[in-house]
Amino acid sequence: MIIEVNNENFEEVVKKGKVVIDFWAPWCGPCKMLSPILEELDTSSEGLTIGKVNVDDNPDLAGKHGVMSIPMLLFFKDGQLKDSSIGVVSKNVLQNKIAALD
Repeated sequence: MIIEVNNENFEEVVKKGKVVIDFWAPWCGPCKMLSPILEELDTSSEGLTIGKVNVDDNPDLAGKHGVMSIPMLLFFKDGQLKDSSIGVVSKNVLQNKIAALD
């Protein structure tokens, strides 16, 4: 299940295991294109947490993480930022980035 992430729970969500955080907005066309890919990964990837941060509702969090364009994905392993991705990318690219977190 994809988790809604905000200022209050961000640190708790990313601190353990493999985590992908999606910075997005409801009006963002490319974000809508990426969403089904993330849904697929959420159901098919064991031990992976996916969270979504609405940048309109959490501008401070987006600013803190240098989000200038959306969609932007941040890849964490045990609380450490390991990788990022900007824009719509294929499921295969995301799977490779997630596999690299091991």
